[in-house]
Amino acid sequence: MSKVYSFKTVQLIPTDLKTAWDFFSNPNNLKNITPVNLGFKVISKYQGDTMYPGQVIEYKVSPLMGIPLYWMTEITHVEDKKYFVDEQRYGPYSLWHHQHHFKEVNGGVEMTDIVHYKIPFWFLGDIANSLFVQQQVQGIFDFRFKKVEELFVTNKK
Repeated sequence: MSKVYSFKTVQLIPTDLKTAWDFFSNPNNLKNITPVNLGFKVISKYQGDTMYPGQVIEYKVSPLMGIPLYWMTEITHVEDKKYFVDEQRYGPYSLWHHQHHFKEVNGGVEMTDIVHYKIPFWFLGDIANSLFVQQQVQGIFDFRFKKVEELFVTNKK
């Protein structure tokens, strides 16, 4: 059986809680903070712009050799301006659980992401994680960190 992997990122965003929440809880903004080489595209027809529990969001993403994959997540928990959770319902992982937490702090908003994921194919998934998946997932969040800095620091000036 393959392992469950997890990681956590924390970022201070120089903005108010409402602005941060409005940006990150809108599925249409995901493409703006995802590396272009992943070919990320929201393909849902009816997901809306306001997040709610039970919301289903569908994507196309090309994480490996440009091969497009279908990915469906469900927003399972939402507490307005505090946190939301997305869980994969169908896609490349056998488990994807992503918590997004927001807290007003001195100087802006502290955003914390906590991700748990599992790769399919038992020990082969663990090997794939060691060879490239872990670095790719970390790279996505590194890109997101930089892009959020650009978006919010640039807009603040």
